[in-house]
Amino acid sequence: MDGVLFDKGPGELPSPAQVAQGSLGPPRLRVPHRDQIEIRWASLDQLLEPHHRARLVWQAVAALRLESWLGEIKAVEGHVGRDATDPRLLVALWVYATLDAVGSARELARLCEQHLAYQWLCGGVTVNHHLLSDFRSKGGENWDELLTQIVGSLLAEGLVTMERVAQDGMRVRASAGKDTFRRRSRLEKCLDEARQQVQTLKQLAEESPEELGRRQQAARERAARERKERLEEAIRQCEQLQAQREAIAKKSGRKPTEARASTTDPEARVLQFSDSGYRPGYNVQFSTDTQTGIVVGVDVTNLGSDQEQLPSMLKQIQERYERIPREVLVDGGFASLNTIDEASQAGCTIYAPLKDEEKQQQAGGDPYAKKKGDSEAVAAWRARMGTAEAKAIYRLRCQTAEWVNAMARNRGFWWMPVRSQTKCRTIATLYAIAHNLMRALTLHAEAPQTGT
Repeated sequence: MDGVLFDKGPGELPSPAQVAQGSLGPPRLRVPHRDQIEIRWASLDQLLEPHHRARLVWQAVAALRLESWLGEIKAVEGHVGRDATDPRLLVALWVYATLDAVGSARELARLCEQHLAYQWLCGGVTVNHHLLSDFRSKGGENWDELLTQIVGSLLAEGLVTMERVAQDGMRVRASAGKDTFRRRSRLEKCLDEARQQVQTLKQLAEESPEELGRRQQAARERAARERKERLEEAIRQCEQLQAQREAIAKKSGRKPTEARASTTDPEARVLQFSDSGYRPGYNVQFSTDTQTGIVVGVDVTNLGSDQEQLPSMLKQIQERYERIPREVLVDGGFASLNTIDEASQAGCTIYAPLKDEEKQQQAGGDPYAKKKGDSEAVAAWRARMGTAEAKAIYRLRCQTAEWVNAMARNRGFWWMPVRSQTKCRTIATLYAIAHNLMRALTLHAEAPQTGT
């Protein structure tokens, strides 16, 4: 016995100071190894979060009726032909991309390869930018019918009443530069050059077919042909715009300025934007239900004024849903005397601010009194806007119409990714559809559940 009751074992552990001095060697660390091959047994459905927005978009789109797109598919059971891509998938991709502020077909195709949410929507189906672009731009009437279907179903369920709507316009930059606008004389020279280029390419294909590949030759001919068509349309638009300017100048007694049109997007016009700058753009109109925030009407024009936009919107709403709103809230830019008369004849009451209201009051006049030449509808509008009730109702315009515009801006609606007024209207309709689908999910969630 050495007199030791318990064996103390090895010496004490190194102190923190000793470790810090590195006297005992380098520290042992867990470092990442990204080249290690792993096998993970998980489906796309397991990888995506249960309450991800992509699931909500698919849920909303899957409930829609897409007969207009399905009726265009020629590949059917029992017959030859390549399987077509499910239109529900393509609609869902564009709706989700719109909510994600993605407007480029190439960017969307890239996301379908790299981003989990888009991969989940695709579910293994491959798409390319040609397919996505053609589906969006060539389905104008189908997108329009889809908007009518969404709002119509909400009207049938009683979630939307459309008793009162607010309309407002927003300027969206066109896919054309200011330097592409040319006068008619210059457009005609460009058209001659384009026709000569088309003829040269055809001659080259006949004389030296081996110089270029078939696909390269077809692409060049298509590009030259499309440029020629744009220039022809630019000349037509230039003539139309010149006639309008001459008519206006005849009334005002001023000399008309020479009209110009864009060689890139002939239907675009140079408009004044909210920052007082002038750029090529389009005037996008949204009409929104004030109670629910559902967009019930969409239009796109190249006019710089909103004065004639309300009657056409009311006509569109009537054609879509076979009814018109009882009340419409608009700003002063819409409230021309003719517009008020037309809306009144259609059975619609307008709430809009009076022109120079404060100025008339400071001069001692009554802005709400009937003026010489006023129709009954205009006189009623003046008297109505002098009441506290009308002023309270008009406050709903800002929080409805401008809120929808702000949501569209947040989703990237600053510029048009396509050219021509018809295609730009499709883009605006797509923004309205994406907005309405998200609002519809909220309205259904907030609606009282009735037991059966």
